[in-house]
Amino acid sequence: MEQFEVQWVDNHREPQCAPNPDFPDGVDLDFSEGSPACTVQLPYPAKRCGLYVVKCNLCGFSVACTTAGRPDDPKSITIPCNRAKEA
Repeated sequence: MEQFEVQWVDNHREPQCAPNPDFPDGVDLDFSEGSPACTVQLPYPAKRCGLYVVKCNLCGFSVACTTAGRPDDPKSITIPCNRAKEA
């Protein structure tokens, strides 16, 4: 069993806005808020508008982030570990 499941949900639409020029090589998202965490690489860039759903099969934490099929899409996501809270 893989530790992380990454599912991309296709919204079947193309981006409507220009990408943010401040992030020409993608964005690294961090939801850890300083707690113990894992970083997951995402398929980059996404095909078009949609979202990634990332789930950790060890601790059960899951999170979703949107995509637009542009250079400023998320390329990684750091998520907190629920197991660390139990320790």
